[in-house]
Amino acid sequence: METMLPDYLIREQAAVGALVVFGLMRVIVAAVARTRGWRILVVEQSLIGVAVLWCAPQLVDLIAHPSSGLALAGLEGKAIGCAIALFFSPILSHRLGYE
Repeated sequence: METMLPDYLIREQAAVGALVVFGLMRVIVAAVARTRGWRILVVEQSLIGVAVLWCAPQLVDLIAHPSSGLALAGLEGKAIGCAIALFFSPILSHRLGYE
């Protein structure tokens, strides 16, 4: 018999995964941008684009199957995790001295 995970667990796992990935990526890219002389605005805009691509598979699945609760939970979790990470990671990279 196949067991299904509840939507809230899928949402939480997707949010934590996106939070970790984009939080670390933002701090690492800010450190590289500082050494190479890149503008931080370009880094922020490119990471927003990567976040949209990160959420695209669930968005396409949700468009293809509008009643899919699994796709909706995954999309919500990834979007929330990306938003939190991209909002708070500039504070951390500023504290570390990369901005």
